Amino acid sequence: MNALVRLAGIMVATTALSAPVLAQTTVVAPSGNSAGTYMDYMKTVYDRGTGSELLQIPIATFDKEFELTPMAAESWSQSEDGLTWTFNLRPGLVWSDGEPLTAEDFVFALQRAATSGYDFAWYWDFAGGIKGWKEVTEGTAEVSTLGLKAVDDLTIEVTTVAPKPYLPSVTSLWYPVPKHKVDELGDDWSLDVSTIVSSGPFEIESWEKSNNSVVLTKSDTYTGPWSPMIDRLELDPTLNAPEVGLPAFLAGDADYSFLNTGQVPVATQRYPDGIRKNAVFATSYISYDLDAAPFNDVNVRRAFYYAVDRDELTSTVLKDIAIPAGSLLPPGYPGYNPDIAAEAVFDPEKAKQFLAEAGFPNGEGFPEVEIWYREEGGYNGAIVPAMAQYLQAEFKEALGISLNIRALPGPEWMDGLRGKKNNIFIAPYEYDYLDPSNFYGIFFNGGRHGYFVPEYDAIVAKADSESDWDTRYGLYAEAEQLMIDQGLIVPLVHPVTIAVVSDQMGGDGVAPNSLGFTQLDRLGHYFFTHITKQ
Repeated sequence: MNALVRLAGIMVATTALSAPVLAQTTVVAPSGNSAGTYMDYMKTVYDRGTGSELLQIPIATFDKEFELTPMAAESWSQSEDGLTWTFNLRPGLVWSDGEPLTAEDFVFALQRAATSGYDFAWYWDFAGGIKGWKEVTEGTAEVSTLGLKAVDDLTIEVTTVAPKPYLPSVTSLWYPVPKHKVDELGDDWSLDVSTIVSSGPFEIESWEKSNNSVVLTKSDTYTGPWSPMIDRLELDPTLNAPEVGLPAFLAGDADYSFLNTGQVPVATQRYPDGIRKNAVFATSYISYDLDAAPFNDVNVRRAFYYAVDRDELTSTVLKDIAIPAGSLLPPGYPGYNPDIAAEAVFDPEKAKQFLAEAGFPNGEGFPEVEIWYREEGGYNGAIVPAMAQYLQAEFKEALGISLNIRALPGPEWMDGLRGKKNNIFIAPYEYDYLDPSNFYGIFFNGGRHGYFVPEYDAIVAKADSESDWDTRYGLYAEAEQLMIDQGLIVPLVHPVTIAVVSDQMGGDGVAPNSLGFTQLDRLGHYFFTHITKQ
């Protein structure tokens, strides 16, 4: 040891002995669902423990400007034929129990997902397009035939059925699973705090299963990008509802709270510098059973398209917690086309004309229909029920037809949608990854709506595999124009969330991005690792 190093060691030791003990910084935040069984995103998305994602490091993720950022992978490349991707992992990543994190942990995560009835397996088919995925999930092929390979400890190879130029963004939802723990305990490894291991920026301290709240701490073993700037993070789903969250915030028991429409004026007056808005990359739209009367007639669908006054809906009924939606893609989302959005005007005369051409002048003879929507909390809970009532009144006034409303629990609503048990739905959808293929994929080759429109499918398939962005953009615009012209959907609104943030919080996480929006926990990995607390 040379003299300089010895001196540095003495200085560090002296500083450590004389430094005051610093208080831990803890942020308390609303997040997650009120119920969760497994603390493992790759086991179940819909029944996962709060904060599952923050415990693990994804291949890549998005920053506040929605720039894709390498995380577990430090680089990637695509083969000349576009079918094979190679992801190179960062050296030195470990699990919180000290075991090395390897390519095998990522490959194992998807192999298990394809064979264990994973409730999010569909994502890796339509978004990932991994070779053999459909056959393996349907049980007609062995898992060894999947287009996944751990070349060595630090190299993952992914083969797709067609060129997928956007695959790296899809990997923002690809987390590793600790194979060594599954080999030891099976899926039970993620049931108990004492056996849960993490690879991401946080470790788990406690988990209250009665309400799915968790306490996470800054990881001592994490060496990847974006190490947390706070010591502890308490995520409490009971604070999600603004009616609970804001009183907790006012009492100093929460560091931020989402606001409902009634709370916004009061919070804005009291905390003018603490208000944050986020244009969620989500869209609520009307969809149909295209095979069932009366919506098997394009004229009926076009009549509905022109019968919605989106400006009035968002400014009065929804009080600006949503903005008008003229297209499937929200403003700012890659591929958003303002020209198509501008076509969605309120034109009651044109709506009546289309309805008359369908054989229902002034709504005469139109059958009674019932629109189904999904019961849920969060921003959709504030928007969708009120919107359904508005549509009921609007369609009566503009078209002279009667529309009944029915709210269903999520599983029943989804079963009705997929099983075509009703002919008209309000369907909200929030992005899973940042590429236009995400939104267009939910109508591709059946998708979640059972739509089979060959012309649309052909355009989207061509766009999905096109590597030139301008050409892809043009193809997706063509697909959306077809969607509008055939009245496949009626875009309604894009949600906007409004929150109030404590002046004790700082850091880039709570600072608005270049568009003026603050994502808060919508981009959890970025937000929770880029906040400070005084």
